[in-house]
Amino acid sequence: MSLLICKPAIVAPLCVPALLLTGAGAQAAENSPTVDKSEFNLFNPTPPALMRELAPDRPDQTETPHTVDAGHFQLEMDFANFTYNHSQNETTRAWNVAPVNLKAGLLNNVDLQFILDDYFHVHTEDRAAGASDRSGFGDLTTRLKINLWGNDSGLTAFGLLPYLKFPVNTGHLGNDGLEGGIILPFAMKLPADFELGAETAAGVFRNQNNSDYHEEFIGSVTVDHEIIGKLSGYLELFGNATTERHSGWIGTVDLGLEYLVTENIQLDCGCNLGISPAADTVLAFSGITVRF
Repeated sequence: MSLLICKPAIVAPLCVPALLLTGAGAQAAENSPTVDKSEFNLFNPTPPALMRELAPDRPDQTETPHTVDAGHFQLEMDFANFTYNHSQNETTRAWNVAPVNLKAGLLNNVDLQFILDDYFHVHTEDRAAGASDRSGFGDLTTRLKINLWGNDSGLTAFGLLPYLKFPVNTGHLGNDGLEGGIILPFAMKLPADFELGAETAAGVFRNQNNSDYHEEFIGSVTVDHEIIGKLSGYLELFGNATTERHSGWIGTVDLGLEYLVTENIQLDCGCNLGISPAADTVLAFSGITVRF
């Protein structure tokens, strides 16, 4: 990602804007759509023949700048995911069942998203306090994705993705504060059929003691390529830097597989491996995307 000797959580937010500026100047003419799809909306759906290739935000952590076609819906969800985190004084095992992202295409370049964490079960083993279990439901996040260029054609694409999290969790599985921010996703087609995705993001989040707020800055880069037939794979570097005191940066190396069952259904699985003390040791998942 960079030859600078620096933490990935700091390097990534610096590198991603450079990628965005590079992509913005690359073959602007090719980013002009061949068909005018601006007439389509939620109540006047895009005809199937004019729909884009399936482009979900999952399974990597880097969001896509491409939106769901107007008048269509997309369901993206984990069947389940498992998080394991081990530190000197504590070990945590957590299951999250069927977290879902439901998207609705409002306009040709705008979609609305609702993310619900669904059911959690967390088992914690603390050297001092002993074992404990918590179960309940997570928070609700709403997002609005706006594609600025490259939605239907071109070598590059870029978008805006503001979001707001509402604290509706149960079982003390989250905090009680509103949280929000903005994500800037970017995509580029590379030679030899490689595809690059990148994002930079900034948000305001509740402190761990639930007394105040702090800022967090995210950067990620992912590369995807076909393995054989409809099976492809990705490799990703993700970093999260926080301004909260006594909280370290989060860095992960992520890898996974995607299988395109049909033009509207994709299966996937993956694993995120922590490379910093503040990151979870491992997060494993499998899931599905369905467009209709």
